[in-house]
Amino acid sequence: MKKIFALSFFLMACLLFAGAQKQWSLEDCINYALTNNVDVKQQMLSISMGEQDVLNDKLNLLPSLNGYASHGYNWGQAIDPYTNEFATKRVGTDNFYLSASWVLFNGFQKSNTLKQDQLNLQATRYAVDKFMDDVSMSIAAAYLQILYNTELLKVATGQLDITRQQVERTRKMVEAGTLARGDLLLVESQAATEELNVVNTQNNIDISILTLTQLLDLPSAEGFAIEEPDVSILKNPRSPLSPDEVYAFANTTQPDVKSAELKLKSSEKTLSLARGTLSPNLYISGSYGTGYSGAAKDYSQGIDPFTQPPIQIGNTASGEAVYSLPQYLYTDYKIILFDKQLSDNQNKSVMLHLSIPIFNGWMARTNIAKAKIGIESASYTLATTRLNLRKNIQQAYADAVASLKSYAAAEKKVTATTESFKYADQKFNVGLINSVDYNEAKKELTAAQAELLQAKYDYLFKNLILEFYMGKPLTLK
Repeated sequence: MKKIFALSFFLMACLLFAGAQKQWSLEDCINYALTNNVDVKQQMLSISMGEQDVLNDKLNLLPSLNGYASHGYNWGQAIDPYTNEFATKRVGTDNFYLSASWVLFNGFQKSNTLKQDQLNLQATRYAVDKFMDDVSMSIAAAYLQILYNTELLKVATGQLDITRQQVERTRKMVEAGTLARGDLLLVESQAATEELNVVNTQNNIDISILTLTQLLDLPSAEGFAIEEPDVSILKNPRSPLSPDEVYAFANTTQPDVKSAELKLKSSEKTLSLARGTLSPNLYISGSYGTGYSGAAKDYSQGIDPFTQPPIQIGNTASGEAVYSLPQYLYTDYKIILFDKQLSDNQNKSVMLHLSIPIFNGWMARTNIAKAKIGIESASYTLATTRLNLRKNIQQAYADAVASLKSYAAAEKKVTATTESFKYADQKFNVGLINSVDYNEAKKELTAAQAELLQAKYDYLFKNLILEFYMGKPLTLK
């Protein structure tokens, strides 16, 4: 048991260590966010709501059926609905009722409502896709920012190491009397500045990691690390596709464009619904009802039904005698049975209804005019969406081309400043230049390296955008 416990503890520790050391790729981050991000989950609820609307529209095409039942007691003088007699004692009653109706024709409003909600559901799905695309882009930007700051930290750390080595060399040269102490102070000042730069760059890394983990809705940024992919694409960078090529593809696939197209079709269904209100409505309905009353009596068991004979109340024109009806006197009765009353008191009806709109305050015509305006507004929205898509693609293309040119120029500058700094370093070591000139050469090299990194990651992001518009997944592999 001790061995089993020790082995279990070791395996658990290994799993925890492996989890803590997990490195997140860009795909891992995007997939996690699209599955766990609270905002994404909330957007998905709008799809569920739309699905319920479509289901309700489909069921609304079926006939409606409703039932009703009641049980109660009456006191005081009232006419019993089943005996049509006055009842003065407490009377118990039961009522049962079924009604059904079915719309035969209403200007196709039900079918158009179903089609409109189906269009709205699909538009909502595309809108959610657009939201998820925006989240993915935000994650890609935050991911690349971490990579940029990480490489910037490597540059800053490397420069600090060089400066620290130079501090030691300068100190020895001052002690040997080759250089003045002021040169040492200047180099030490440069080292302190670069130490601060390292700290600030590390802070920027921490902030960019926090930004990414917040996009992922992770509880903490502690232990979070990302992969550092090989971005060797810039060893042989290629020019991005032309804006027209990208737009021609994106215009048929981008979810915001598809959503705007469906909303335009939905507004056309709104016009059809408005016109449908001018159409006659035809529907059929039926009902079935029955009930029970405690006042319904059966006198068939009575005794001596003719206690008062008929009385002559007049004569006919021919002289024949006219008598009153017999006066019945029942001495015994019983309440009619429940099931017999339910059978005897049945009431059934079937009706065909036709409603023809004639004048309703010009409401239908007003709704038709508003629906036409809505179609025009939706068409403008679609045109604006396509225009913005073209602008975004053109801007991304221009930025990608500019950053690619900047990268090429920055690469040349880094090569030149590196050689210049090597030469300055050699001259400084033999006392041919002072520490001021040395620091200037070093600053130029650091600035050139930073510009190269900036252009590199700017190109990567803009190129990711263009490839994403072409339907390719966001990846750095």
